[in-house]
Amino acid sequence: MYNLIKKDLVIQKTQILLFIPFIMFFAIFADHMSPAFVFLMASMYIPLNGYIYDEQVESNILLNSLPYTRKEIVAAKYIGALAYMIVSIGVASIIFYIFSYDFLIKDISIAMGLFFIFTAIAFPLFYILKPGYIGAVVMVGFLFLAVVIPPVFQFLTKHLTAITDFLTSMSTTTLYLSGAATCIIIYLISWMVSQSVYQRKVF
Repeated sequence: MYNLIKKDLVIQKTQILLFIPFIMFFAIFADHMSPAFVFLMASMYIPLNGYIYDEQVESNILLNSLPYTRKEIVAAKYIGALAYMIVSIGVASIIFYIFSYDFLIKDISIAMGLFFIFTAIAFPLFYILKPGYIGAVVMVGFLFLAVVIPPVFQFLTKHLTAITDFLTSMSTTTLYLSGAATCIIIYLISWMVSQSVYQRKVF
C-alpha cells in the first residue's frame, strides 16, 4: 500500500515544483485572503492532482491488473490524502513564517476540518462520475467552499440563535474536539462509501 500512496507524489513531479511558488504567491501578495483558505488549498493540492492524473491516464485499469485489492487502492487514496495534507500544511506554515504571513492554530484547524468535509464529499463522486468530470467537480467544489459556505454560516449563526447560544456555551476545547470528531466520522463514512462504489465499478 505504501507504493500506492507514494504513486501520487511520484507522478506529480512537475506539479510539486509549482507547489512552493503557489504558496509563496499567497504569502507575498494575498494579505487579505484568509490563511485558513490558503492552508486548505495547500492541503488539497496533491490529493486532487492525483485523482485528476488517474482520470487522464486511466490508471485504475492498470492498478486493477496489479496485485492490489480494490480495498487497498481506495485505502491508499484516503490515507495518502491525510499524509499529504499534514505535510502540505507543514510546508505552508514554514513558508508563511518566513514571509511573516500571520496565521493562528485556529486557521490550521479550520483548514483541516474543511479538508475532511470537502474530500469526504469529493472522493466518492470521483468514483461515481464518468471520466472527464473530475476537473469540473474540483472547480465547483472550491467555488462552493469559497463562495457559498461563508454566507450560509453567517446566516445560520445570525438567525438560528438556539444553535449560536449552544455553540458559544461550549468551551473552546470541547468545540474543537467535537468538530474534529464529526469531521473524522464523516471522512470514515466517505471511505466506506467509496469502497462500496469502487468494488462494484467496472473498468
